[in-house]
Amino acid sequence: MAMNAAALHGVSIALACRTFQISETCYRYSPVLSDENAEIAD
Repeated sequence: MAMNAAALHGVSIALACRTFQISETCYRYSPVLSDENAEIAD
């Protein structure tokens, strides 16, 4: 949601995150998957 708002309406990511009440850290989070996780999932 915040990403779409920032892109479509030209607002800053910080403003979009405040509007949707999420932290910028959560917005920018990208999970790091390891080979071990894939092995455990199998």
